[in-house]
Amino acid sequence: MNVVRAGMVDCEGQDYAKSLRDLLWDLLFKTVMRRAPDIAAFLASPRDIESLQDSQISDFLQAANIWFQLKKIADENTAVRDRRNTETTDGVECVDGTFAQVMAKIAEHAPDQFESAVASLSVGPTLTAHPTEAKRITILEIHRRIYRHLVALETQRLTPRERANRVEDLRGEIDLLWLSGELRLERPSLSDEIEWGLQFFRDSLFDATPQLFDQFLIGLENTFPTQPRSLRPCIKFHSWIGGDRDGNPNVTLAATKSAMARGRDTAITKHIDDLSRAARHISISSDIAELPDIHVQLLASITTRSDEFDALIKRNPGEVFRQAISAIIARLEGRPLYSHTDELVSDLHEIENALFAIGAQHLSNRYIRPVRWRVEVFGFRTTSLDIRQNSTVTTDVLAEIWGPGETYGSIKWSQRLRYEIAVDVLPDIDVEALSEQAQELLNLLEAIVDAREGNDPDAIGCFILSMTRSTDDLLAVYLLARYAAATGETLDLPVVPLFETIEDLRNAPRILSDLIAVPTARRSLKRQGSRIEVMLGYSDSNKDGGFICSTWELEQAQRKIRQTLQGLGFVPAFFHGRGGSVSRGGAPTGRAIAAQPSGTLNGALRTTEQGEVVSTKYANCGTALRELEQLASSALLHTALSHNAPKTNPEYDNALQALSGMSQVAYDALLNSPGFVQYFQEASPVEELAMLKIGSRPARRFGASSLSDLRAIPWVFAWSQNRHLLTGWYGFGAACASFAKVRGELGWKMLCDMFATSTLFQLMVDEVEKSLFQADMQIAAKYAALSTDTASGTAILGMIEAEYASSAAAIQKITGQPSLAARFPNLTERFEGNRRYLETIHTIQIKQLRALRRENQSAETGPLLQSMNCISAGLGWTG
Repeated sequence: MNVVRAGMVDCEGQDYAKSLRDLLWDLLFKTVMRRAPDIAAFLASPRDIESLQDSQISDFLQAANIWFQLKKIADENTAVRDRRNTETTDGVECVDGTFAQVMAKIAEHAPDQFESAVASLSVGPTLTAHPTEAKRITILEIHRRIYRHLVALETQRLTPRERANRVEDLRGEIDLLWLSGELRLERPSLSDEIEWGLQFFRDSLFDATPQLFDQFLIGLENTFPTQPRSLRPCIKFHSWIGGDRDGNPNVTLAATKSAMARGRDTAITKHIDDLSRAARHISISSDIAELPDIHVQLLASITTRSDEFDALIKRNPGEVFRQAISAIIARLEGRPLYSHTDELVSDLHEIENALFAIGAQHLSNRYIRPVRWRVEVFGFRTTSLDIRQNSTVTTDVLAEIWGPGETYGSIKWSQRLRYEIAVDVLPDIDVEALSEQAQELLNLLEAIVDAREGNDPDAIGCFILSMTRSTDDLLAVYLLARYAAATGETLDLPVVPLFETIEDLRNAPRILSDLIAVPTARRSLKRQGSRIEVMLGYSDSNKDGGFICSTWELEQAQRKIRQTLQGLGFVPAFFHGRGGSVSRGGAPTGRAIAAQPSGTLNGALRTTEQGEVVSTKYANCGTALRELEQLASSALLHTALSHNAPKTNPEYDNALQALSGMSQVAYDALLNSPGFVQYFQEASPVEELAMLKIGSRPARRFGASSLSDLRAIPWVFAWSQNRHLLTGWYGFGAACASFAKVRGELGWKMLCDMFATSTLFQLMVDEVEKSLFQADMQIAAKYAALSTDTASGTAILGMIEAEYASSAAAIQKITGQPSLAARFPNLTERFEGNRRYLETIHTIQIKQLRALRRENQSAETGPLLQSMNCISAGLGWTG
């Protein structure tokens, strides 16, 4: 792009962003003046918290929280507008993350890899039920309407009166935000969470998906015009909401079936609505359009397969397209039901072909092709519902079926597992005599087998085994499926190991090779193709070993798993269990994919989308399209260029291995410090987080109270609330200092060289730097004062402050920047605008924590919970 033009666009974008923020601020201030005028001065300029009366705290927190959310909406609108302006002035290939831009890079560096890369491409965003979304559906809907009002204000055709009306509508929505309140009064039920997830499909994803394929075709036409138009990426949405029973007693078989039914109803309703719209517009008369006989016959065959045949002929005489479309609608309504999604796709293809035959491809592309694309992606399900359970549960159920005599981990246990998996007939079991847990699991496995034989086999996804520790854990699921329902030498049950701890990541290659050595498992895996899906846990590995160690171990695990499977005739399809924060794998999509080890994507990529990340990415169609395109295009680029990627640098690998080990030593020293558990519980609101009703799942897996059993989400959530944020940076400074101590100045030079050339190390440094920038040791010290063990608390805080200083110094030496995050102007501008409010909110939270703990949980909790929401909104994520 021309430098002058780029500067003009940036300047215009900044002016537009400021005008939006000013408008939203004025409208919010009007609401505050009307609803809570006594806190208006505090909102305009946060003052000494001591002068804020107790009766004013709730209103101040509500106003600050709304302001954080409005700024976020304005940023979304600005980002979409900037991308559109760039496309208008410079072309779509100049917009970062578009298919057009990526295809141009592939055409330049690896054109011979393009077709195979697209053919293998399969990306799967997965909505999870992790409780990190603090906003209710009602609030999300208001936010979406505010966003749409801002979009409407962009038009240049509005008269002053029309614009004033739009602004008044916007003011009304902000006022409604105030009157609605953000906090949930009750913990959401599982059905609430299911509807929460489906709302994003209704609001954006159903519409963004066909637009994604349009974007792909635009890039194809620009760069690879000779490629067939049928070529396009595969995208498949998954969900855990209603299927994730790991530690959530509310997820039962009935709940899973309900989630599947609601997904089915949502998808079919969308298909019917779109086809009804198509029928209204495609008013083609066969008396005028000369449709070839073959297409007349094919359309007639669609119509005659419907029970409504006679009525359709009478209602739309001579309108064969309307008759066929109406027949499809009738069959979607069950008259008669489609036997398989492929049958529906075939019918839609026939209508498209017939429209092309009369030169009406514009009608086909506008009204029929998007429906076909949606059916191919969403089927009769909306999402593929994954099932997740913890290995301790599956092991306990198998032990119960076997009775006393076998001990998990023993040679006899392993031998019996392999024997029973291989035998033709298993011994009968009395299911009714088993525990409720065992009955539930066996009935679930039977339901999975049945669902995979239905008219949309993809309605059920895989069975994810949390905390996979051994091959026996995986074989237990195969055997339980046989006990439940499965027959034959192979099992149609994709069992996906989830490797979460550092130890499990290191053992993963051996676990997988031992699994493949079992004939039944190997045959079952081969039935699913050459890809073996493997899930990697970012959050638990981080909690286990710290950010640097976790990042490196995940890199190593992917490389070694790929090498192991390749030697056994398989390739891995990695499923990345990322969250929103740095410490849970959160990172810019394109950068995170680019940093994956060469050759490990093979076109396949799944990633979790959870909590506030879902609403950030998918609340609006424009943003959703951007996120989906960036996910798919980045995976395409990585796959195509991996064949020509340079080999890893052994020196850099050795350096990263050393940094990983040194950082883990520092991290372990902190966690094993005397009084650390007490410090964590008292110097953060981790115990009070359970009162924040943001999910149906408990904060601990099995009701224990140790750090090892605490879920990674509240672990990260708590460290962000008290602004330690140590899960995103602790150990980096110690590792760099130790590395340089051993290697001297050459050590620092190598770190600087790695930062310049290694995408993985660049990503690590970037994310550590962002975490350090958002951490605040002055605020952390105020939380540390909550610790009743003064001596241990002071020592632990001292360790954290020293490591913070060391890490910040290391970042500045490696990057050559005089201050933290100077390289990230968007982050710094956004965060600095929230900083003064956050300082006041932290002071309020600390005061509320003292009162609640002093009064033994009898104090008013509303302001405390509001402060948690506010801090999450100000930082931009929870866990």
